Amino acid sequence: MQQQKRQPELVEGNLPVFVFPTELIFYADDQSTHKRVLTLYNPYEFALKFKVLCTTPNKYVVVDAAGAVKPQCCVDIVIRHRDVRPCHYGVIDKFRLQVSEQSQRKALGRKEVIATLLPTAKEQHQKEEEEKRIKEHLTESVFFEQTLCQPDNRIASSGPSLLTVFLGIVCIAALMLPTLGEVDSLVPLYLHLSVNQKLVAAYVLGLITMVILRT
Repeated sequence: MQQQKRQPELVEGNLPVFVFPTELIFYADDQSTHKRVLTLYNPYEFALKFKVLCTTPNKYVVVDAAGAVKPQCCVDIVIRHRDVRPCHYGVIDKFRLQVSEQSQRKALGRKEVIATLLPTAKEQHQKEEEEKRIKEHLTESVFFEQTLCQPDNRIASSGPSLLTVFLGIVCIAALMLPTLGEVDSLVPLYLHLSVNQKLVAAYVLGLITMVILRT
């Protein structure tokens, strides 16, 4: 006798809730925005029942604040702002959507949506444009700062340094000085170099030549 497969027990509060949008903005000067729509999606294989809660229920009217969503379907929840006064401008309210199985009372998941009343859409548009302009300005500033630094780096790295050139000249001069033991020389004796000293100068000059060729 085969046993029926039981649906795995869902943990309370861990079920993801899919709601769009996650923010509601109402504009006092635009009556068409006083009504907003929340869409609740149910991507699961079982039906869900939902309930809409609010931190300030006296300011809003929620059409169908409770109901059910069939598997792999969605429902629209209409929310109307009914207290459009200047004292509420900028105040952030919250809605919470709780979902559960139709046969259960415990909430399997919840999602919060914020709601804000603004005096006019123009202020919001100006704010968004200002933020966009600042971001573009910062991006351009970083871009131009990088391009301005690059030529300086190329100039600094092009050609040998003065120290390298100076050491090369010293080595060449050392090789041109007379060697110890030469009698017929107008150069003072203390400037006569030994063979080992000239070998060292020649070795250093070879290293300097390699450095100059690489740069």
